[in-house]
Amino acid sequence: MTGRQAAGSRLALRHTGAMVRRNWKLWLGLVISAACLAIALNGLDLASFVASVRSANYWWLIPGIAVYFGAVWARTWRWQVLLTRLAPIPVTRLFPIVVIGYMGNNVYPARAGELLRSYVLRRRSGIPVSASLATVILERLFDGLVMLLFVFVTLPFAPLPPVYSAIVSGFSVLFLAALGVFLVLAARPQHVARWYAALVDRLAPPRLRPAIHGIFDGFIAGLQSLRSPRELALIFATSVIIWLTETLKYWFVMHAFPFEVSFLVLMLMTAVVNLFTTLPSTPGYVGTFHVPGIAVLMAFGVAQALATGYTVVLHVALWLPITALGAWYMLADQLGWHDFGRAAAEPRGDATPGS
Repeated sequence: MTGRQAAGSRLALRHTGAMVRRNWKLWLGLVISAACLAIALNGLDLASFVASVRSANYWWLIPGIAVYFGAVWARTWRWQVLLTRLAPIPVTRLFPIVVIGYMGNNVYPARAGELLRSYVLRRRSGIPVSASLATVILERLFDGLVMLLFVFVTLPFAPLPPVYSAIVSGFSVLFLAALGVFLVLAARPQHVARWYAALVDRLAPPRLRPAIHGIFDGFIAGLQSLRSPRELALIFATSVIIWLTETLKYWFVMHAFPFEVSFLVLMLMTAVVNLFTTLPSTPGYVGTFHVPGIAVLMAFGVAQALATGYTVVLHVALWLPITALGAWYMLADQLGWHDFGRAAAEPRGDATPGS
């Protein structure tokens, strides 16, 4: 090998290493999804699985998809409440943005749809990305708290398999600690601002300080709905309604298959599945959606092939309609796939709309 070839090889290796370091979340998601799929497929009778999918009554998906979009509309209304202190935006204007965001989560790694949603909102309404991202994080926090509520409400009637109990306990600590931190940040924004301003001014280079201050100020502004007990209660109640509605979709899709479990079991399945989808995975939560759903159904007497067929069809029914509608909204709004990259590179502080 010549010196030039050796230098080229070293450069290629360094470039590959840099790409791996930048995409570690993607690789971690692929590993976790692959492990989950291996667990889901272990011992599966493929012939029985195919038979369960082929014999399903797919007419039941129509009301299931309808109630799911009702839940998406409720999610949009909840986001409007969270954004009220930043800007009054009609639900009809927010709905396409929410759908685009969920489509982005389904097709792009690392939940990039959340960032895309904030980017599109900034383009349309001028709300800083960091402020809207704070409201999106609050959505996820309240979703997690409702999932834990579902688990604890259903446990006396539908015991959780032991392997998942420790995981749920860990999520409980995580979500409750996050809520406590956010409540403190929202309750004393001036004190927090002075604290992080002193920290940033001491540690950050002078040219970066204005941008960092903008990011923190926007994020704290996005948490201000937590200061109102009325808004806090409204957001939590809406989150419960959202997830009960989504569980209703699970119930409708169940009727396409020859088994029946109680609505409480489906609430437990909804909770455990959506807690698991917070783990890194491939776009669309492949594997992390399927393993806990199958495990919960099997714990309540549903055969593995039937539980797998139901979970796969349910996943497709959740993934495909909103992804297709989100792609249509992207085209209508003249957004392209390059906007994912723009969203990732977007400064998190104030920005001019449409720039």
